[in-house]
Amino acid sequence: MRLKDLREDRDIPQRVIAAYLHVQQNTYSQYENENHQIPIQLLIELAKFYGVSVDYILGLTDVKQPYPRAKNR
Repeated sequence: MRLKDLREDRDIPQRVIAAYLHVQQNTYSQYENENHQIPIQLLIELAKFYGVSVDYILGLTDVKQPYPRAKNR
């Protein structure tokens, strides 16, 4: 996963992202280090926050650009 790279590229401390997601800093650290799976909803929130696709965060693509939003949402 690219959580740590995305955060560090923007010089954002873990505590700031943890607060944004309403989780403890150590919980977010475990997500970054892949010691715990990040819940899907938090993954979606991070994709929105960083302006990238979930696939990019997961390392499934190198294309950062998010997908167009679905019309029914």
